Amino acid sequence: MKKALICGVSGQDGAYLAQLLLDKGYTVCGTSRDAQISSFSNLVRLGIRDRLKLESASLNDFRSVLQVLAKIQPDEVYNLAGQSSVGLSFEQPVETLESISVGTLNLLEAIRFMGEPIKLYNAGSSECFGDCSQQPADETTPFRPRSPYAVAKAAAFWQVANYREAYGLFACSGILYNHESPLRPERFVTQKIIAAACRIARGSQEQLHLGNISVVRDWGWAADYVEAMYLMLQQEQPDDYAIATGESHPLSDFIATAFACLGLDWREHVVSDASLLRPTDIAVGRANPTKAKEKLGWQARHKLKDVVEMMVQAKQAELERTNTTPCV
Repeated sequence: MKKALICGVSGQDGAYLAQLLLDKGYTVCGTSRDAQISSFSNLVRLGIRDRLKLESASLNDFRSVLQVLAKIQPDEVYNLAGQSSVGLSFEQPVETLESISVGTLNLLEAIRFMGEPIKLYNAGSSECFGDCSQQPADETTPFRPRSPYAVAKAAAFWQVANYREAYGLFACSGILYNHESPLRPERFVTQKIIAAACRIARGSQEQLHLGNISVVRDWGWAADYVEAMYLMLQQEQPDDYAIATGESHPLSDFIATAFACLGLDWREHVVSDASLLRPTDIAVGRANPTKAKEKLGWQARHKLKDVVEMMVQAKQAELERTNTTPCV
């Protein structure tokens, strides 16, 4: 029975990954900065909270990282921790850089120090590519990060590549494009859209304030993407992979699809708000996930319409369950 350590288990990806690994017979341990007071609501939502061992660990503290690795003795480590919002990274650039870059470095160095054959997956990001208006990006595309978050993810990516080359660690990065689910918090624009649309459908008179809705992204389903993470660590040789659906759409398509699912015209409810624009943003994100299909045998099963419909259904069920009454 393999043992996996998931750093950042309380987030969207961490919860789905924990579920996947448990179903595959793994012993799974997850970390949080303070496991004693964390609610682990996503794990509770998936019904797996009691099937995991949970430990407190701070990836910014090398001693803490070394202690949890020595205690758990994992076969595989999945680094999904760190500040995960592009928008928030402009307000908290230092926290973003430290939580992502320093945390990744501490994991790599601790694994090297222990000398055990531990495999490491690192959560990279398509944000590192910057604009891809001409050619879809793949694993050979140069990075041109346009946010503090992307800069931090780029630094972590090259740390992983360096330790793989210099020390022979089995370490790889998944360069994941946008992937969504009902486990997303509302500070992410996709869940903000879904939640507002569902409240409006239930009678709320609110308007949905959004920034630039012409940005183009590749949206997939989070539960599909964690399968790619698992597959990367099952290969004979470590490597990096771009993970995406291969289809890109403007944010306005996501909005229109969400409101249409509820029988609404989004143009009657959405307001452009200049205060929500980022200092810099990526106009177009496009991906070429061919390598993942050819080498991992992985491809996205759900595209934008599927993702939106599943998120709307989940939010409707949640509002119905909690009997939430909108402010009319």
